[in-house]
Amino acid sequence: MRPKVSAVMPVYNGLPYLARAVESLRRQRGVELEIVCVDDGSTDGSREWLARAAAADPRVRVVLCPHNGIVAALNAGLAAARYPLIARMDADDVAHPDRLRLQAALLEGDRSLGVVGTQVRSFPDRAVSPAFRNYEAWNNCLTDPDRIGREIFIESPIVHPSAMYRRDEALELGGYRALPWAEDYDLWLRYHQAGYRLGKVPRVLLGWRMRPNRLSFADPRCARRAFIHCKAHFLARDARVRAGPVVVWGAGMTGRRLGKALLREGVEIAAFCDISPGKIGRTVFERPVLPVESVKDADAFVIAAVGAPGARQDIRARMAAWGRREGADYLFVA
Repeated sequence: MRPKVSAVMPVYNGLPYLARAVESLRRQRGVELEIVCVDDGSTDGSREWLARAAAADPRVRVVLCPHNGIVAALNAGLAAARYPLIARMDADDVAHPDRLRLQAALLEGDRSLGVVGTQVRSFPDRAVSPAFRNYEAWNNCLTDPDRIGREIFIESPIVHPSAMYRRDEALELGGYRALPWAEDYDLWLRYHQAGYRLGKVPRVLLGWRMRPNRLSFADPRCARRAFIHCKAHFLARDARVRAGPVVVWGAGMTGRRLGKALLREGVEIAAFCDISPGKIGRTVFERPVLPVESVKDADAFVIAAVGAPGARQDIRARMAAWGRREGADYLFVA
């Protein structure tokens, strides 16, 4: 039997790109599909276009909502979905014809997986900044569930419109939440802390459109500060962090911001450590800044919060030389 998939697509004034996005879903192979288009109060003719699409293809279902934002639209789509597998899609992206079939096969073949994404390619090239291309490269490297679990606090490890998950599990976890940070990263971290693994099909199966007014560029919930607060919220509920005082590796801006957010969440910080001689011997939030060598024999979990290029490679090399294991003894948050 072919997997049954509900593609949930929130739409808000997406008319210029809508036809291509919907057509890429219509061309999906190997799945029984419904396309749940949630119109979030569009005013540009998207509602009318969707009505025509639904009249022409019974697989297209339209849910009409007042303009309440993406979280409300996503939850409306989950509520309306009839099939057990949910595939996310944005109204300006493009799916490869085999995307849903390959994701469903991976998800249904391993019950330990809660979310399955795909590799992505951002387009058009002229709209993709070097920083975003770096994020894309890092994200596309994360195909192994164990590595995703180790690096999930660095950034969102699955591009939201590339995701597939089981509807009942998402609803059991509370669906999407309206919080001061990104709704997708919040959901992935809830899956992670509930014991599910996150995976990825190791193929580029989504064209991820970049445009100046996309939410990830304009929404304060996607700003760096919001991500720090999100990470601190979930780190404070991580058993490795709750077990005792932690050491924050990095007394620069990233480490200080994260340390402040962790303290507000009630996390015990024993010390900061840093490679810079100018910082060693000072204090951050009344905690001492120690040389990084102090971590070698310290009986404390280490949170590495250094965003400088090459920092992760350097920290990994040092920790490996000291017999410290990533995930068990330390993790990266930048």
